[in-house]
Amino acid sequence: MSVVLSRVGAPADDDAPFAPAWWLPGPHLQTLWGPFCRQGEALVRRRERLWLADGDFLDLDWHAEDHRQAPLVLVLHGLTGSSDSHYVLGLQGRLAARGWTSVAANWRGCSGEPNLLPRAYHSGASDDLAEVIAHLQYSHPGRPLFAVGYSLGGNVLLKHLGESGDACPLSGAVAVSVPFRLDQCADRVGLGFSRLYQAHFMRAMVDYVQVKLQRFRHEGLHDHFAALEKLGPLKGMRTFWDFDGRITAPLHGFTDADDYYRRSSSRYYLGGIRVPTLLIQSADDPFVFPHSLPAAEELSASTRLELHARGGHVGFVEGTPWRPGYYLERRIPAWLAETFGQSPAGVQSNSDNGTCSRACNARTASRESAVTKPSSSAST
Repeated sequence: MSVVLSRVGAPADDDAPFAPAWWLPGPHLQTLWGPFCRQGEALVRRRERLWLADGDFLDLDWHAEDHRQAPLVLVLHGLTGSSDSHYVLGLQGRLAARGWTSVAANWRGCSGEPNLLPRAYHSGASDDLAEVIAHLQYSHPGRPLFAVGYSLGGNVLLKHLGESGDACPLSGAVAVSVPFRLDQCADRVGLGFSRLYQAHFMRAMVDYVQVKLQRFRHEGLHDHFAALEKLGPLKGMRTFWDFDGRITAPLHGFTDADDYYRRSSSRYYLGGIRVPTLLIQSADDPFVFPHSLPAAEELSASTRLELHARGGHVGFVEGTPWRPGYYLERRIPAWLAETFGQSPAGVQSNSDNGTCSRACNARTASRESAVTKPSSSAST
């Protein structure tokens, strides 16, 4: 385990420390610049539909597949995001520039099409992530596999790493702006300016459920419709505690919001991580209290925490107003390349892990879409 505090320094080459943009003072401007002001990269990607064991699906968006001998990076978006989120597109573009293939997973119902079951995605959905990883290992045997998760995606990733321990087939992982303690983060976004983020999330999550209700009613899926309708009215939910207590918990087998937060918070799983893992956090994250960050003794020997004084939530913008830079998109590929280069034997060993191959069978067979098109930028 190691903890590194960032410092301001040299020009923004891949090895330079993060120098927060002077023209984006405070955590909120850092957080909001990407979704509101950054133009998403236009990437040509191939969509693959992965059928899950329970009959539902996830959509995977592949980029730079011609790099068939290079490592493969799985990218996981955050709450109300998608594979079109600006940080996902940016990272996929930078990985391709290094000659690496990437695949961005859309959580259930996040790819522009509602998922088929009443259940949704949530911060503890490591079962879905395990199926994606199993599929990738089965379809690309012997290929080094890394994963990068942002916010909710980072929490799910760390939970999976801790649950898997020595059996994890990944060669390395990066998690950014992680809500390590979901209960405390639910409190944090209810304070001050962060309440605007909370209101945005509430609208998006309620809409997510309403769309599914309408679809189930229209298609005559009475059992699915009843499963959502019995959760009660969707009005009056203003906080994460409200939504997770009334929707997330009962829909996914948790007793209540407290039970969901306790069993899904990645902070409780960090000690079990055995693969090389980098955590990138900002002390001024408007979603995460400083005391929600893990202490040094909670981290495993394979985990490195890079804590910056500034950066907001999935922000980390640097450079100038006329030429902004994105620290995460140079730091993450550089760290992945360094990790891959330092342990080739370990990479091969993990890639040949038979557990994944046995777990991935016909029930997770994939179906590819017929159309390949440039991706558009996302608003969240």
